[in-house]
Amino acid sequence: MSRIYLPSQGDEDWRRLLADPIKHWREGYSAMCLARCWEKAGGLPSEIARLLTLIGPLPELLLALPEHKVPLPGSQRGDSQNDLFALIRAGGHTVAVTIEGKVDEPFDQPLGRWLANASDGKRKRLAFICELLGLTQPLSDNIRYQLLHRTASAVIEARRFKTDAAAMIVHSFSPTRRWFEDYSAFVALFGATAEPDQLVCVHPGSTPRLYLGWASGEIPHQTQNSVLPPS
Repeated sequence: MSRIYLPSQGDEDWRRLLADPIKHWREGYSAMCLARCWEKAGGLPSEIARLLTLIGPLPELLLALPEHKVPLPGSQRGDSQNDLFALIRAGGHTVAVTIEGKVDEPFDQPLGRWLANASDGKRKRLAFICELLGLTQPLSDNIRYQLLHRTASAVIEARRFKTDAAAMIVHSFSPTRRWFEDYSAFVALFGATAEPDQLVCVHPGSTPRLYLGWASGEIPHQTQNSVLPPS
């Protein structure tokens, strides 16, 4: 995996990084919404910045990497491909943040389905994630695996960049906050309570500190340099 990153010239540059640049790049879906929102902001979208004021004042985007892959043990295809990874300064603190974009798409498979006939590699990966996040197995079959490995990615990258905190934030563009219940169940694993448009510290004493959040955004309009896939 290359460690050389090129500056974006617009949301179309995000498209080529997708696992399927045709199927996943659609009007009203998370990949396009996320790209348009962050490109339009030219920094941190206001709903993300508001959440991060819990960590420190005047949050500032230092670096953002779309479709950022974080290796996980247990499989040759063990990377967690995060919708967006960001390094952010909030006051005197730096934060490694993974962003999971959502509109109507679910958080992939529930853990029970993901573990059905699981290989040794899958079980090794889940054990690694649970140890990293301070969670005790067995977990509920209804917990979404995607939230587990996205949060693990934030902690891994926080340690790699030696930041003060790690955060996994769901950036939702759903007007009905679809799938919030799944996010809430995940937050409850840490003994915390989820609220829309709030950041909660679930591991205040850990190094790095770990935060989880849900940010509500509006579906952005098409930008000038966006090109829709052929129908």
